[in-house]
Parts: sequence; structure tokens; C-alpha cells
Amino acid sequence: MVEVALRAEGLQKHFGGVSAVSDVSLDVHAGEIHAVIGPNGAGKSTLIDLLSGDLSVSAGEIILDGQDITRLPPDRRARAGVGRSYQKTTIFSQFHCYENVRLAAQAHAARPLKMFGNVRSDADVNRRTAEALEKAGLTERADVIANHLSHGEQRQLEIAMVLATAPRIILLDEPLAGMGQSEARRIVDLIASLKAGHAVLVVEHDMDAVFELADRLTVMADGQVIASGLPQEVRMHPAVRTAYLGDHGDAA
Repeated sequence: MVEVALRAEGLQKHFGGVSAVSDVSLDVHAGEIHAVIGPNGAGKSTLIDLLSGDLSVSAGEIILDGQDITRLPPDRRARAGVGRSYQKTTIFSQFHCYENVRLAAQAHAARPLKMFGNVRSDADVNRRTAEALEKAGLTERADVIANHLSHGEQRQLEIAMVLATAPRIILLDEPLAGMGQSEARRIVDLIASLKAGHAVLVVEHDMDAVFELADRLTVMADGQVIASGLPQEVRMHPAVRTAYLGDHGDAA
């Protein structure tokens, strides 16, 4: 039986009289990549914000490994196992790659703030930092100032920072945005590797990448889910083919 890492039930988010997310439910399974697609304004990024705690829900619940995290703030969700990246890369641009990842690992440590002792001597933090850099393909770039990295490498660094927090589920919001072909290829390969040991939910507009990566696919429009399931099943849904994949003819 496939293990459900995170379950969202009946999520709603209202901004005044506007419903950005309306009765959205989905399961994200361990060891799988679940992609969410839809046009601009469909509610995809709002959904990630609800799951990460950056926005509070108007209704519904979020369950992580059987624990209700619906009302937890972002920092407590992160410590519970929710890691995320943002559309705009969030790194410490003047720090070395290693320091960026070490700070993320330290924040997740049992004692993140030590009154005495050199934080660089924490063997567990150093180990998790090195492992995260390796998984993200940045071992050889550890001593480079983050601001000197390419756009794609900065995305890799952000993912390394997420990995350093030992997440149970990883939320990726448009990780391929603004990338050239070679950088995008590297990030797609990295994302594919993340499902070994994690549940992954990714919002992305690149349909080629989505259908290469996704084990499960959810399509949103106007804040609602219009189709969800295995990618090839969702691809055949008439509303999806017409509105989002540009396919008006027979299946390929």
C-alpha cells in the first residue's frame, strides 16, 4: 500500500469575497512526485502557501504523517517535516554555499542556538550540510559565494537548504522558472532524485517536465480541482486537454 505522507481535505482560502482556493483535497504519497498544474490565477501557489503555513486556511485540514498541522505556524511545520522552495529564490546571497546550507541544518537541529561552543564543530550539522550539498550536486561549489552562482545553481542551493532540514515532504513552487534548457535539465534530474526518501509536491508550468516527473497529477482552475490522478488519465480528461494542454484532437 502506498503511504500517504500529507493529506489535505477541503482546503479553502478566502480573501474578502474572493475564493482563491475552494474545497481542494489531495494526497501526496511518500516516494512519489505529485505535480499541480493550471493557468495563472488557478490557486496553485496559494495552495502551497496553505500547505507550508505561509497562509492560514479559511477551512479544511492538513495532516502530515497522521498529525494535524493545520494551525501550526511555518517554523513548526518545518520542524515537523515540511520543506519548501519559493518562486523567487530565497538564499543568503553574500554567504558561501556551505554557510547557506549549514544555517538551514542548524535551524533544524535539536539545539539550534547554543550559548557556548563553535557551531562549526557540530558534527551532526556538518554531516547533514555535506550530505545536502552532495544530493543537490553542489559539493564542488561549496566555497562559492551564493550571489556568484548561476540561476540554476541558486535553485540547487535552495533545494540543498531544504534537504538540510530533513523534510518529510518537499514543496516546490515553479522550480524551473527563468531557466535555460541545460539548467532546466539539471533541475529536472535533481527533482526526480528527491522522491527517494521524500514525498514531493511541485507546481510547474513546463508541461514536458511535468509529464516526465509526475507520478500523480492534479489540475486546478479558478481555485478548484478539475482533475486528479495518474498523469495519463488526467491527460485524457476533456477539460484538461482543451483548457490546459492545448489538445483538441484525439489522444496521441
